[in-house]
Parts: sequence; structure tokens; C-alpha cells
Amino acid sequence: MKYVNKKLEEFNNYIKNKRVAILGLGVSNIPLIDYLHSLGAEIVLFNNKPIDTLDSNILDKIYEYKLEYSFGENYLSKLNGFDVIFRSPSCRPDLPEIKKEIANGTILTSEIELVLELCPGTTIGVTGSDGKTTTTSLIYEILKEENLNCYLGGNIGIPLFTKIGEMNPNDFIVLELSSFQLMTMTISPDIAVITNISPNHLDIHKSYEEYIEAKENIFKYQDKDDLLVLNYDNEITREFGKKANSKIIYFSSKTKLDSGIILDNNIIKESDGGLRRHLINTKNIKLRGIHNCENICAAIAATSKFASIDSQVKAISNFSGVNHRLEFVKEINKVKWYNDSIASSPTRTIAGLNSFDESIVLIAGGYDKHLDYRPLARPILNKVSKLILLGQTSDKIYQEVVRELNLEGKRLDIYKTNSLEEAVNKAKEVSKKGDIVLFSPASASFDMFKNFEERGNKFKDLVNKL
Repeated sequence: MKYVNKKLEEFNNYIKNKRVAILGLGVSNIPLIDYLHSLGAEIVLFNNKPIDTLDSNILDKIYEYKLEYSFGENYLSKLNGFDVIFRSPSCRPDLPEIKKEIANGTILTSEIELVLELCPGTTIGVTGSDGKTTTTSLIYEILKEENLNCYLGGNIGIPLFTKIGEMNPNDFIVLELSSFQLMTMTISPDIAVITNISPNHLDIHKSYEEYIEAKENIFKYQDKDDLLVLNYDNEITREFGKKANSKIIYFSSKTKLDSGIILDNNIIKESDGGLRRHLINTKNIKLRGIHNCENICAAIAATSKFASIDSQVKAISNFSGVNHRLEFVKEINKVKWYNDSIASSPTRTIAGLNSFDESIVLIAGGYDKHLDYRPLARPILNKVSKLILLGQTSDKIYQEVVRELNLEGKRLDIYKTNSLEEAVNKAKEVSKKGDIVLFSPASASFDMFKNFEERGNKFKDLVNKL
């Protein structure tokens, strides 16, 4: 008998003839326009950019469906009298216009919240300051190796809301979830994973405390039948365990836990009551760095109930990584070039630096998210032979490194450049045989690029032309 998703049917019936606002026209909201229009909803689009900057397929939908819209400056001035508001992750939920609508009874939701509410299968959500995409991708690959039907979504994969009608109770969805998506969540996934917590996105969040509170929503609404996977080595995530209602599995690369998934003497092990089972030797893993071993531990913990050890080990052994994450680009004159464009915070760049034993020529700098670069200075002194800076944060990084150099009585060749092309050419000029050239910005991309993918692709293009 064909499965019928009663919750989805109820939503489809509810939304008919409802007045619906879609705030932001990012990737996740575009499929919503077609879906909601097909159900007879009265849709109005809101976007903070002018209409002439929008993609042509969005314009086609506006004209085809004869949609109302409000774009550009003061775009929320017409946000009045709606039944439902779909918020994009980039739109803060506490804007005065939104708060006024909620006070009048409007439902505020998002594409990803509806996916969690309406999915009939098992939901797995991954968040954290670093390692989200790699961990999410590993979980997905393990489940596929086990021949389970699964969908990949959230910040990666595809928008899943329009796929809910295809899903069955035995299916899985694996979601990478950002703090922006989690801010308004009132539902948690069946399995929640938090890789780590460190300061990030402080240009958007009002405080570090708000950022942490947003992350907590991934497990806040779980119950005793759910699972929470936490990094034992991170003080904040370890403390989360005291607040959880669900079962907890910790993972660690530093502590030999009596229970959990651990990295011990270059072997990833399952520890149960002090008894340890060997799972995989790190020499059989293609990913570099302790941080990636931690991501693997998290993925093993998250899939332990559903996948065999054989499936876990095979998927992990075959996994070569995700684009823009310590991605090997090319070897030129015995110098290896790596693209780590995903590194949009100091902690990510520190993890990248710690993944290599070779002398590193580091290219860093970019958009300023108001982060503290002091913790990055000492790892640079310890691991980097030449430092090449660019972007808004170049002065910040320079000042912290110079301060540390003065304290240590050391010297380091530092070069400031005006573009990524100039930085790449300088790296080619100053690198020597046996070096690693690592592009790991420790900053966001928005001062020069649309996103970290565009930045990373530009770097790879420049390197491949050398």
C-alpha cells in the first residue's frame, strides 16, 4: 500500500488561499514559489536587493504567476496582514516588521523547519562552527553504503521541501544546519550532531551568547528516544550534555572516554564501558588533520544505530573530502597547493595549519566578521614560513602576528597584496621545494566574492594557470 503523509496533506489543505510572504530569494526559497503557487496560496515576495539584480528564473516566475513583490530598500514596509511568513536564513527573525506580524498572529517558519516537521522518516541534523559539511556528507555516504534511501539538504544538497511527498517512513534526511536556520526552530531532528562551538558570524548575531543559543535549538526539543552527538573536547558542547533530554554519545580526539567514539594512537575506536573496539586506522583515511578525524568520529556516532561497522569503514575509507576543504589542487615544482576556502574563521584555519607537517606558505584574509584573530597568531608562528595577506582583515591578522612575533623575538616574512591573483603570484615567487601553499583565509569571502565557493574556484583557476 502506498504511504500517505497525513501531515503533508494537512499542510497542503491549510495553505490554500492563505496570504504567504516569502522573505529572501535564496536557493531554499525558490522551489517554494512553485509549490505554494500550485496549492493556491497568495504569494508576495520580499527581497532587500533591487529587482534588476535578481536571477532571470525568479523574474520569469513573478511574471508567469503575476506575483506581488517588494524589493530593495525598505522592502519590509509592505509586510502586513499575512497568515504565514517563510524566512530565509539570512533574514533576522527579530526585525520590527516581522515581530509586529507575529504579534498579530502570523506564523513564522522556514523551508527547513517544515522539512523537519513534515518528513515521515528519520531526520539527522548537523551543526557546529567547523566541520558541518564534511560531517554531514560523511553521514550521508555511510547511510548510502548501508543501502538506505536518504536525502541530503540544508546548507548543502538540494532544497528538500518539495521532495517530502516522495518520502517514506523508512527514509532518512541528513541536514547541515547553520545558526541562522536554527534561530527560530521549535522542532529538533531525531538525531542531532554538534561538531564544536567557537565564535563565528558575530557580524550577524548580536552576541556570542545568541549564537550559542541558536545552536542549542538543534537538541532543545528532543526527547528520550532521540540522540545527541557531542564533542567532548569542546567545553561548550560538553556542557550542552547537561541540558539534553535525549541519549548522548560523546566523541573525542583527546580523552580516552569510557563510552563514546574516540581517536586513540591514530586509530578510531568505539569505547563501551571501557572496552574498546578498533574501527579504522587513520592511515586508511584520505582526509587530513585531527579535525577531520573528529568529524569521522561524529559521523560514526550518528549512524551507529542504522549502519554496520563494515558500511561505516568502507564509506569513510572511500571519502576523499568536500570541495574547498583542504582540497589538493596541484603540485608545481615540488610545491603542493591546497584550497581551504571554506576556512572563514580563525579556528578553521588553525585546523588547516595543524593538518600539515611541511613548511607552509599561508594565504589569508578576507571579509571582516568581527572575529578575534589573536588565537591565530601563535599557530602561524609555529607552522608558517611565509604569510601572504589580502582583504579587509589583512591589517587585523598582521597586527596580531606582529604582536606575537615581538613577544617571541622571532621574525616572519609577511606580504600584503591587493587581490587574490597578486597573492597567488607572490606565493609562487616565495615558495620553495617541499613547501605547502595553503589558501585558508580565516575570514569570510564577501569583500571580494559572492561566497567561499566562488573564492575557492577562483583560487583553483589561478593555480591551474601557473
